[in-house]
Amino acid sequence: MIQRYSRQEMRDIWSEQRKLEIWLQIELLASEALVKERIVPAADFKIMRQRAAFTIERARELEKTLNHDVIAFTTCVAEHINDPASRWFHFGLTSSDIGDTAFAVQMTQSADILIADVKALREVIARRAREYQFTPCIGRSHGIHAEPTTFGLKLALMYDEFARALRRLETARETVAVGKISGAVGTSAHLSPRVEAFVCKKLGLRPAPIATQVVQRDIHAEFQMAMALVGASIERWATEFRHLQRTEVLETEEYFAKGQKGSSAMPHKRNPITFERLTGLARVLRANAVAAQENVALWHERDISHSSVERVIFPDSCTLLDYMLTLLIRMMDGLLVYPENMKRNLGLSLGMWNSQTVLLALVRKGLSREQAYDLVQRNAMKTWAAKHEGVEGADFLTQLKSDPDVTSHFGRGELEKLCSLDFHFKEVKNRFKSVGL
Repeated sequence: MIQRYSRQEMRDIWSEQRKLEIWLQIELLASEALVKERIVPAADFKIMRQRAAFTIERARELEKTLNHDVIAFTTCVAEHINDPASRWFHFGLTSSDIGDTAFAVQMTQSADILIADVKALREVIARRAREYQFTPCIGRSHGIHAEPTTFGLKLALMYDEFARALRRLETARETVAVGKISGAVGTSAHLSPRVEAFVCKKLGLRPAPIATQVVQRDIHAEFQMAMALVGASIERWATEFRHLQRTEVLETEEYFAKGQKGSSAMPHKRNPITFERLTGLARVLRANAVAAQENVALWHERDISHSSVERVIFPDSCTLLDYMLTLLIRMMDGLLVYPENMKRNLGLSLGMWNSQTVLLALVRKGLSREQAYDLVQRNAMKTWAAKHEGVEGADFLTQLKSDPDVTSHFGRGELEKLCSLDFHFKEVKNRFKSVGL
């Protein structure tokens, strides 16, 4: 059973409380490493570890005067330690050593939640795909009837797309799992790289092989890009199901709960509002990814133009994508599917979806492609004309059988065999196997 997380847990990761807790953890780990380096006396570290604490209220109060969040935090902790030992707190560190390393912890924890979300989503998609593996429906290109497919194949495609989403998030998690404790310009002048290695290992991170005052922001942009791409996949499928819910199509429908209302003006409405919401929210993820790319270019060893942006886009994007994936899981689990409407829609083009099958059969019989195309198109156009004129029984197969230029190339029952759904679905099982279903 895949572990599920709530959106509250995601919000907690990006809360001020959690951030300062991670800051304190990093500070104390650095001090512990400095004990091993024989810089911080063990007795002083024991006092710090026992007394180190903070309150958000006091840190905020201090920040009003200091106008520096990390100094406000370290001052608050020093007040709680209330001992000369506090002089070792934040020894040799710069603000970004704490901030960026904590940021990496927050991103990896968020990635873990998103990865679990996608795994849970794929479980639901897999179940629905198997349920409708051989349910016929029309495939469309340019919005127009093309050839038959199955609704199960549509969902198998979705299952495969979210396998790529999963890999992107797993790769992004690995990319961002990097911390730094290397000082004001990344030279490790005041602290041995052993301190950095110790802290990062304890946090499940790897040390940045080289840094400035900050971890380089292309790393963070990659995480935002991965989230935006997952959002784009969500939008792709939300758009698909919105189209399939149109009144003229109605092959699937978003679940409509008892007591739900669709329109303030029209009581009959059942609208795909959740899929529409997912489509809109994907735009926010893309916009945040653009902002993350803008953060890559900083002045020299660092400026803080990126900081204000990140305080918005990372909590927002992580929480938003968690919400979107949770919604999509619910939508796919409760998606209403109408096989009879799929069958009805399949018949609307009167079997013209067999045109390529007949075309290729004529080529095999010895006709040039141009000759075969003209013969098939001629009968398809007659079928369209008969359909628009309301002629009964004038389907594509009937038109073909009434054309001696076509029938002269086929034996008894051969055209009927070609114009069948079985012809189109012979590889469905193999397609399922190819994506692990």
